[in-house]
Amino acid sequence: MEDVSIGLTKDEALVLFEFLSRFSSQDVLEIQDQAEERALWNLACSLEKVLAEPFSERWVEIISEARERLRDDE
Repeated sequence: MEDVSIGLTKDEALVLFEFLSRFSSQDVLEIQDQAEERALWNLACSLEKVLAEPFSERWVEIISEARERLRDDE
C-alpha cells in the first residue's frame, strides 16, 4: 500500500484530534464548532493536492477497492 503525506498546522491537528476522539467515544459524527468544519475543509483541500484518483473516471471502482482493503477482517 502506498503512503500519502500531508501537512497539518498544530491547530488543525488539535481540533481534528478532538473531533475524532469525540466520535470514537460517542459514536456520533457531529460538528460542534465551526473550527471543526474549517479543519475538515482544510484536510479535504490537502488531500485534493496529493490524490489524482478522485478525479478518475474509475473513481467508483477505486473507492470501492480502497474501502474493501481498509475493512476489518471478519
